[in-house]
Amino acid sequence: MSDKTTEGTPRVALVTGANRGIGLATARALRDAGYLVAATYRSTPIDEPGITAVRCDVNDAESVDAAFSEVESALGPVTVLVSNAGITKDGLVLRMGEDDFTSVIDSNLTGGFRVAKRAVKGMMKARWGRIVFISSIVGIGGQAGQANYAASKAGLHGLARSLAKEFASRNVTVNVVAPGPIATDMTAALTEDQLSAMTDVVPLGRMGEASEIAAAVSFLASEDAGYITGTVLPVDGGMAMGL
Repeated sequence: MSDKTTEGTPRVALVTGANRGIGLATARALRDAGYLVAATYRSTPIDEPGITAVRCDVNDAESVDAAFSEVESALGPVTVLVSNAGITKDGLVLRMGEDDFTSVIDSNLTGGFRVAKRAVKGMMKARWGRIVFISSIVGIGGQAGQANYAASKAGLHGLARSLAKEFASRNVTVNVVAPGPIATDMTAALTEDQLSAMTDVVPLGRMGEASEIAAAVSFLASEDAGYITGTVLPVDGGMAMGL
């Protein structure tokens, strides 16, 4: 795997929504692999050695442009983008307000479109790029009470495959990682019975770790993954098997 350009300079990676969980683990993994890493946040910046914190609201195209401009000025052109920022507003459809639906679509799907559109301009110029969207197995199999979230994540799959076809001629790959149940601050608050109910449907019988998602992203961002594009990779302990 290579974290450097053909001229031997480090590649620049931008990870959105990276102040905790999968985003933070991914930013750390890319940093440790030798990339120059910028991590976006909305309200609370991360304080990590070797990671540049940049404020960005993916719901606002001007904020996205400003964040990229800041990174480009400080580190150089972004040639690796990990689109991870997103929200949830769970609820059954009959009780779900229209804003609950559209706000999740805007953050998770349209937000991914905004950052990818801004990033790909520099990648096309460099004739090298990696875009990785963080989705969910909910986008593959659906989930009661998460119609908005599932729709937003399923939409990322179509977006990624369309972009993969549009930009393949410029050596820009676009892929999706779809995590299953991952141990996070949120799941740490669940009861043993709740955790057991989640792991019972995972063939490997356990929760995943954020570092395991980060490892998959790091591979897809690498030179070694140059012949992989338009794929949706479940990292879910086998939950989505056969779907």
